[in-house]
Amino acid sequence: MVVKLQRPILIGGVGLSFLLWIIQIWHNSILQIGEWSIVSLAAIGGGLWLLKKNRISSKSDALDTIPVERVTVENAIASSQTTINQLAQENKNHQALEDLQGMIPLLQAELDRKCFSIAVTGGKSVGKTKLIEVLEEQQQQKQFKNISYQETAALFTEAGKESDNESFNQVNKSDFVLFLTNGDLTESEFQALQQIKAATYRTLVVLNKQDQYLADERASIINAIEQRTGLQVLAAAASPAPIKVRKYQEDGTIKEWMEQPAAELSQLQKQLNNTLSSQSQQLIWATTMRKALTLTAEAKHYLNEIRRDRAVLVIEKYQWIAAAAAFANPVPALDILATAAVNTQMVVDLGNIYQQKFSLEQAQTAASTMGGLMLKLGLVELSTKAIGTVLKSNAVTFVAGGAVQGVSAAYLTRIAGLTLVEYFQQQEITANSESGFNMDKLKQTLQNVFHQNQQIAYLQRFVKQGVQHLSPSAQQV
Repeated sequence: MVVKLQRPILIGGVGLSFLLWIIQIWHNSILQIGEWSIVSLAAIGGGLWLLKKNRISSKSDALDTIPVERVTVENAIASSQTTINQLAQENKNHQALEDLQGMIPLLQAELDRKCFSIAVTGGKSVGKTKLIEVLEEQQQQKQFKNISYQETAALFTEAGKESDNESFNQVNKSDFVLFLTNGDLTESEFQALQQIKAATYRTLVVLNKQDQYLADERASIINAIEQRTGLQVLAAAASPAPIKVRKYQEDGTIKEWMEQPAAELSQLQKQLNNTLSSQSQQLIWATTMRKALTLTAEAKHYLNEIRRDRAVLVIEKYQWIAAAAAFANPVPALDILATAAVNTQMVVDLGNIYQQKFSLEQAQTAASTMGGLMLKLGLVELSTKAIGTVLKSNAVTFVAGGAVQGVSAAYLTRIAGLTLVEYFQQQEITANSESGFNMDKLKQTLQNVFHQNQQIAYLQRFVKQGVQHLSPSAQQV
């Protein structure tokens, strides 16, 4: 195995780690902490679901409070441009670059758009097409004629999730959403409304075909939907059912025929007019804001893919350096200390990839903090036990103790590296790293990454790679 320690941090740090063998008391301390490791892991696993839920909730809260001022939207577009420029700088031939760059002038033009877009969505046979026809007819007689209606594909069809995604994509391009239902909400309708609401689309629920219900039934349904969703609900009848008309003639005969009542959309039309009068510009800006945020996220996704590929190579280099240092260390319990200098240099190198410039002191703090967290959370002992079990099952015959320490050090270094990658990917492109790390966020990310990389199949593959790097033949090389 060829290992070149070309960094001064590594040379000094790894050398110091070998002098720490006299501090045997650390071994006992680690064992004491390890007694709580199972409880810690259970807390981590149980807390992940709550963490994910809280993140989703926080994201929704943040989106709900997005300002709808022009300058805020302009700043969002500028942020998109910055991210795209960074992508072009790191890969000028990226296949998505031209399309991303072409979206910027379109977003800028959106700021002054005059036509107001309304998406009409809902399940199958709820009256979307007819409602649009009637609204367009009435629109010709009103002062607001700059409205376009977009009927989405029906939700909850046999086509399944793919069809629903197509509908939501159409909703994403609209300034206002009319969600049609012809009765109390099903669970599928409720979930769809929650998804639309979470994305901060201005939404109005329309109970179409109101003529099918008695007045008290209609009021009960509207009240139930409003309480469950927190959204305004209006009753309408775009195409009321024909009614039988009976007329008595002078000669005593009775004449009967079916008559089509006029559509009843007065409440809906009034609400739309009020919205257009008072909020049309803000809703258009809000739509542009969503599109800018989506563009930024897409560009950052491509940028993170490029950076992650480069970061993985860096992580792999340092994990095997850490493995060699721990493998040669005569004190079994000090592998996490032996890798502290390795992790410090890795922090610096990964920070450079993600345009996060850190001082040596900040990098040392981050490395030591992650090492401390691994000890406190019991991750060191858990990983060592798991790797030791895998090694026994593979009947390793050379320096079994050293192999456990070496592979464990490589594994923990990899976990630290992947944690940094996940952490950096969440940062803004232009973020200033002078303030150092957010340790709470770093801890949460570490817990999540460790949980994701504890599958036995992954450990078996990793141990196999570690054994190959630490085998006597590789050491001779």
